[in-house]
Amino acid sequence: MKKLIASFVLGGALGGVAGFAVAIFVYPYIFLADIVADERIGDVGGKQRVATGEFIHANPSDPIHYGSGKTSVYRDVVHLEQDFTVGPGPAYHVYLVPGNEAVTPDTDVAAAMFVDLGRLRAFRGSQVYRIPEGVDVMNYGSVVIWCEHFGVLISPAKLVYQ
Repeated sequence: MKKLIASFVLGGALGGVAGFAVAIFVYPYIFLADIVADERIGDVGGKQRVATGEFIHANPSDPIHYGSGKTSVYRDVVHLEQDFTVGPGPAYHVYLVPGNEAVTPDTDVAAAMFVDLGRLRAFRGSQVYRIPEGVDVMNYGSVVIWCEHFGVLISPAKLVYQ
């Protein structure tokens, strides 16, 4: 009888943990994947674009973590353009990463002096992220989509300054 009770308790605990793990991975695909952002940059005429970039699939052998589309960087905002898209996942953030080298899956982004612009609001579409006061955007070479939950590079965009 004790073995039967222990089996039920162990099975329930393992089932609960497995269900929670599956939910973490499935939730973004079911509930967030269809959200498309459509944020406007505002008065573009009054803002000076200083750099542009294009998001790439950082690791082509990884079918889950991908990104594409363009980004424009102004003195005070980063604008993910209308064609922006990434594969869904949990806890994605937009980072400004210093350095002139392209960010790759081997880059230790977590150790870099990155600036976290905030959580990604949608997996597709136009989005605007404010750059904090005192941050000189000219010191940053990439805009990166980073999964904070798993510490994984999703998609980098190397900036080309104008």
